[in-house]
Amino acid sequence: MVDGELLNKIYLKLIKNNYKIATAESCTGGLIGHMLTNVSGISNYFDRGIISYSNTSKIDLLDVPEEILKEYGAVSKEVAIAMAEGVRKKYGVNIGLSTTGIAGPTGGTKEKPVGLVFIGISFEDKSYVKKFVFKGDRIKNKKSMSDAALKILLNNI
Repeated sequence: MVDGELLNKIYLKLIKNNYKIATAESCTGGLIGHMLTNVSGISNYFDRGIISYSNTSKIDLLDVPEEILKEYGAVSKEVAIAMAEGVRKKYGVNIGLSTTGIAGPTGGTKEKPVGLVFIGISFEDKSYVKKFVFKGDRIKNKKSMSDAALKILLNNI
């Protein structure tokens, strides 16, 4: 579970590097943004959080190419990267952080089980994605997904 200490470390690293961040959340439904905004003063570094739950919102708000969504599906490493890059580029921030996954309890398949999440992070010079599969109910999965994204953020600033 992410605690205040981890959030403060993220905040201090954002200050040190003078980075602005924006989030593009699907399966986490704004939980990452909620956690970040628990830190006083973060408004100078957290620009915005986009909840792009539908494919249409991913296209409209994040410039995710429709072809990528059709070819790989919304829950894929390709879409996670496109979301992170899209939110970074479209809103002019240094870091884009994204989540796309299946929180459950429905929606899973053998290939894409409940608890699957792809977390994308994008900087001007690099972007990458990490895949996790969590085992829990919907609320626990969303929390685990959000915590993992925040830890990835901390480790890569």
